[in-house]
Amino acid sequence: MEISGIISAIVIGIIIGVLGRLVVPGRQHIGIVLTILVGIVAALIGSAIAHAFGVADTKGVDWIEWLIQIGLAALGVAALDRSRARR
Repeated sequence: MEISGIISAIVIGIIIGVLGRLVVPGRQHIGIVLTILVGIVAALIGSAIAHAFGVADTKGVDWIEWLIQIGLAALGVAALDRSRARR
């Protein structure tokens, strides 16, 4: 992976993490760094899922891929928030 790919993954991860956090109702008890990490992981896994279903490369904006990534980020944020709340 080239440096531009890493930077792109971080930027997209930030966007996906923040959007995923906005989808989860209520206040979350995780920091911004964990939100970004969840976003990066959700972006990578979501891209793989979208590619597997053949919806990753379309003309224009890949809305289905974005929705998959945001959904995964929301699940990740909610899971981390729930695990933090138990402590």
